[in-house]
Amino acid sequence: MSTEAVATPPATDGSAPKQKSIGKEVFNTVKSYTAKPADVKPVWYVVDGSNLIVGRLAVKIANILMGKHRPTYTPHVACGDFVIVINADKVRFSGQLMSHETHPSFTRKMAVKEYQHYTGYPSGRKVVTGADVLKRKPTFILHEAVRRMLPKNKLQSVMLTRLKLFAGTDHPHQAQQPTELSLKD
Repeated sequence: MSTEAVATPPATDGSAPKQKSIGKEVFNTVKSYTAKPADVKPVWYVVDGSNLIVGRLAVKIANILMGKHRPTYTPHVACGDFVIVINADKVRFSGQLMSHETHPSFTRKMAVKEYQHYTGYPSGRKVVTGADVLKRKPTFILHEAVRRMLPKNKLQSVMLTRLKLFAGTDHPHQAQQPTELSLKD
């Protein structure tokens, strides 16, 4: 028999702190950040949309509106920035170029692409081609592409109010001092 005393754990009466497990130590040292709406300071960007492809431009704009380009991105907070798109009527679809009287970069896909909506009445489905939409509402094509790429929740309307589309080169937001954002890769 050895004469050494065996160390017995001290009796706990509730006053001594318990030892932490390995998993809780990790979670106590790692801090995660959640953005609050008051902490978000949006930035204004201006993008020239002339001769850019609709889908590729819409992806980049949607990511900026959601705030995914920031390290403080939080899904349940509108932490995105404002985007002003000038020359939104001069965007194009990918595909083979065709001749058109008003649009210089008119493609075959623009003539074939269909936009539909339902009026609410029986037989109320309305289908319009991309060429007709371009004549009536030139900024609608880019607006719909961005809208469909945003999350389908209550923040979608907040994010869409931060998107400003203009058919020409002028916009009334010079007071916000927007920075030029080049999306041509």
